[in-house]
Amino acid sequence: MFVKVFSDSGGESEGILVGNLAHALMTETDEQDIYGFAAIERQKIIGCMFFSRLFFESDVCAFILSPVAVHTDRHGKGIGRKLIQYGIQILKSKRVELIMTYGDINFYSKVGFKPVSEDVVKAPFQLSRPEGWLGQSLISDPIPPLTGRPFCVKALNNPRYW
Repeated sequence: MFVKVFSDSGGESEGILVGNLAHALMTETDEQDIYGFAAIERQKIIGCMFFSRLFFESDVCAFILSPVAVHTDRHGKGIGRKLIQYGIQILKSKRVELIMTYGDINFYSKVGFKPVSEDVVKAPFQLSRPEGWLGQSLISDPIPPLTGRPFCVKALNNPRYW
């Protein structure tokens, strides 16, 4: 599904890149470092997303949301928003303190993400679109500053995604 959705929006090479990322997340990530969620309609997956651990020097429990895909013919129906909101509730119940993502502020702001300066939370790699570095604290507002540059699980720890 990730290959098709991202190929439709960004071309075949982007679809393959994100499809490979999703596959690597599922097959190479320790189970305590990943949460995956799917939206299912009539026994068919119509949306899918992953939260994977984001490691900091401090003991903050943080995850990053990436990737998220909703079947192209189901866009604009609130499926992605509901899926993300559900995932956030599960992470809150697991005592996750911070979630980050890198993407479209117009979409992610609908589910509580806000722009985050790298003075507050550094990104794992140099960002090609710094305005897309977004986050939300699940325990306080605003996000408290964190020291050091975080790193991702192996599958996402690649500058090609940033």
